[in-house]
Amino acid sequence: MGNTNSDRWRTIDIVVASVIAVAFGVIFWAWGFLWAATEGAFAFFPPAQSVIYGVWLVPGALGGLVIRKPGAAFYCEFLAAFVSVLLGSQWGTVAILQGAVQGLGAELGFAAFRYHSFRLPAALLSGLFAGLAAAIFDQARYYVTLDLWSARVPIFVLTVLSATVIAGAGGYALTGALARTGVLDRFPAGRDRALV
Repeated sequence: MGNTNSDRWRTIDIVVASVIAVAFGVIFWAWGFLWAATEGAFAFFPPAQSVIYGVWLVPGALGGLVIRKPGAAFYCEFLAAFVSVLLGSQWGTVAILQGAVQGLGAELGFAAFRYHSFRLPAALLSGLFAGLAAAIFDQARYYVTLDLWSARVPIFVLTVLSATVIAGAGGYALTGALARTGVLDRFPAGRDRALV
């Protein structure tokens, strides 16, 4: 790919990426309470709660789709996690490391396309890789003692599927919705006819 002027972050890129990240940091903080509140709804099969996991991974895909620069997906996911910790995440400071791992996964989805495509396949791959990164991290950090087939495997699979759909497809749809409002007019995403 090489360093090109198009890879350089403009001030507006930093500002908008930061706004996305901070907004999702607040959402993460609130989502933590909702996550805890929904545990009872999944009492019939606790691993099924992972179907809503993808919300944690939206800023990575969204940031990459909007900013379209190397590092954007990582930056948005990591900073969102950091902000949630500052607000009092129930998972404590480990969420910062978790955000870094998830952000790296989200970034790899766009890197696989060499940052030349920001269509739905790239968004889905970003969500999928973020989900894989999250699932691997969580298996090592939280689920080591659970039964492999009745808990760990379903959690892993549902986390990856949720991330692909909610973060990948959802992030793509959200980018299109934002583009239609005109707020992304200073970005290629705002001028992308496939999104608008």
